[in-house]
Amino acid sequence: MHVVAFNGSARRDGNTAGLIKMVLSSIEKENITTEHVQLGGKHIQGCIACVKCFKNKDRHCSEKDDMLNECIDKMLAADGIILGSPTYFANVSTNIKSLIDRAGLVAKANEDMFARKVGAAVVAVRRSGAIHVFNSINHFYLINQMIIPGSSYWNIGHGLHPGEVEKDEEGRQTMENLGKNMAWLLQKVGA
Repeated sequence: MHVVAFNGSARRDGNTAGLIKMVLSSIEKENITTEHVQLGGKHIQGCIACVKCFKNKDRHCSEKDDMLNECIDKMLAADGIILGSPTYFANVSTNIKSLIDRAGLVAKANEDMFARKVGAAVVAVRRSGAIHVFNSINHFYLINQMIIPGSSYWNIGHGLHPGEVEKDEEGRQTMENLGKNMAWLLQKVGA
């Protein structure tokens, strides 16, 4: 089994990355391989609504000038997918939004190709607005017929400056429990 996590933060090693690492550490303890993809410093353009994916049905976006199709390939190869985002004006980062829109449309055009994969959201926030980010990511999973594990609280960690989420004890425990529950679910569904 394999889990791929996408860090949608502009800060490659900021709080979102720290939270993702907490989740992946718990998953790895269950002998599940993981991969952490940093989107910081990269650009994934938004969907241009050409809907060529419905004509081509090749499990890829027709726009090939960025790394979106590489992300889709990693998602297809994985049993579990984590999308991590900081909270930017009570919403997901632009790279995560572009990944959701384009990969989601490609998935719908190709017979719900992410169906029954396990998906989890990880959200970093300074103070508030994170529930909308959490919901936006989970809506991507739900419309793609994916399975979402729970945790001991919403999958949110608090911190502004890089490393501050380490001080959020409840956030750390939530991420550890999320990793345990994601690993358990992956093993139960026999991914």
